[in-house]
Amino acid sequence: MLTLLNLLSAIALLVWGTHIVRTGILRVYGSQLRRILSHSVAKRPQAFAAGIGVTALVQSSNATAMLVTSFVAQGLMGLAPALAIMLGADVGTALMARVLTLDLSWLSPLLIFAGVVLFLSRKQRRAGQVGRVAIGLGLLLLALDLIVEAARPIAESNSLEALFASLTGDLLLDALVGALFALLTYSSLAAVLLTATLASSGMISLPVAIGLVIGANIGSGVLALLNSSMQSAAGRRVAIGSLLYKLLGLLLVLPLVTPLVNWMDGLELSAASLVIGFHLLYNSLRCLLMLPTVNLMARLCTLLLPERKSAEGVAEPRHLDRSALDTPSLALANAVRETLRIGDLIEQMLGHLQEVLREGSSEAGRQLRRLDDDVDALYSAVKLYLAQMPREDLAGHDSRRWAEIIELAVNLEHAGDLIEQMAGKLDNHKRSRHYSFSASGLEELTGLLGLLQDNLRLGLNVFLNGNHANAQRLIAEKRRFRQEERKLAHAHVGRLSQQVVQSIETSSLHLELIADMKRLNSLFCSSAYALVEALEGSQPSAQMPPQETAAAAPLAEPAEVEPGPPTQH
Repeated sequence: MLTLLNLLSAIALLVWGTHIVRTGILRVYGSQLRRILSHSVAKRPQAFAAGIGVTALVQSSNATAMLVTSFVAQGLMGLAPALAIMLGADVGTALMARVLTLDLSWLSPLLIFAGVVLFLSRKQRRAGQVGRVAIGLGLLLLALDLIVEAARPIAESNSLEALFASLTGDLLLDALVGALFALLTYSSLAAVLLTATLASSGMISLPVAIGLVIGANIGSGVLALLNSSMQSAAGRRVAIGSLLYKLLGLLLVLPLVTPLVNWMDGLELSAASLVIGFHLLYNSLRCLLMLPTVNLMARLCTLLLPERKSAEGVAEPRHLDRSALDTPSLALANAVRETLRIGDLIEQMLGHLQEVLREGSSEAGRQLRRLDDDVDALYSAVKLYLAQMPREDLAGHDSRRWAEIIELAVNLEHAGDLIEQMAGKLDNHKRSRHYSFSASGLEELTGLLGLLQDNLRLGLNVFLNGNHANAQRLIAEKRRFRQEERKLAHAHVGRLSQQVVQSIETSSLHLELIADMKRLNSLFCSSAYALVEALEGSQPSAQMPPQETAAAAPLAEPAEVEPGPPTQH
């Protein structure tokens, strides 16, 4: 019993080691790997090579599949180059399996020791994450040695010998067991390494090992399909195409297994070397033969999984890929894209507010309210997505970006509610009292609303690009907006003194709208102050007058941002 427990714990350590290496590399180099994959789409060989390189680094074709399906789902990459990358990922997994079966037992304690020192001393920095990767590699190599040691006494057990004797070399049955291995270990690489170790201990024969290796490949395809279940149809096509390629490989190798085993038996190599060599040869030949067919496979996958038109209703998030949560840089990029989408909806709401202000359009009001529902839905999705990311594991830069995203999302959600309230005020005032603004008052309000739209666009640009010059420009525009709204408020009071009837009738509403626009402008400009403070290392109070400090405070309620002038009803 103890021996079996040792074997299971060694297998668990192998799985954990591959997980630590994969997540560690993605945390440190996730953005660079993402850039390599997204740009390697011009030529099929280039995409194939990118798949090999990225998978060799992260030691997981599933991690590569996660990145690629996310790109395709977001429309950043075509299906055909994505399938070429996935073929390269299979070769990358085989190459890493070959490297990890070399005699590297001396390297394991060195990697664990150096990794622990780096991780504990530099936990929140990139060096700390590199140390985490070193720990994972050390544990992985240690686990392989422990599996060999634990398998030796088990191989001599009559009961276990009878269990493995049930695997008689039937390729389909063995492939099914190998796929289960990959699903249970959540890694085809771990399943192949385990198969090679079992073969070297004599627990399984060479024909069985070959079947398990082929099945492990299929299991990785099933894993990718399961991981993409929350993606759009475009993203799921990548996983379906990759799985179909693996199933085609099984059909192609099926008649060749017997002569292949006979030839391999004549080679003077260890059982583990034969298994790893077959894995590398099989994946390389299969993927090279199928690389020219990626366009055909892309068309087939599109036919098998067509895009469905969604029914009208509340907007759903497009970019919040939950499978990317283990990769902070990728998950944060997804949250940024969804938050910018909220910004686009706010800009549309401002456009409809212009129509309500000028024409009193009831249809524009309905569209504005529908867009506010979309803003609320996307804000909730972004908030929950970010809440699932453990902030204590984020590097300093990623932690700051996390805060910037949630602050802007909150401010945009407040802005959406405020715009809807403004539209409601206009609608109620005009319908219940049949009042209208004076020509000068209407022109002033629409002009101020135009400045507000410009500042929203500039604020989203500052949030996306982090340009210091644009941030300073936005702060200057905010001050100009304050001067403009004060001038317009004084002009309105001047019309009251001239006894302009329309100005008198709409005075309360006019001043309320100016105050609301001032609050909106503060919400749109808040990202500039955070950027300036981060780049210049100064407090917000040093960057702006005291009365504007509250405007830069993140997560402030709209009513607390900049109190407007008192109004009368």
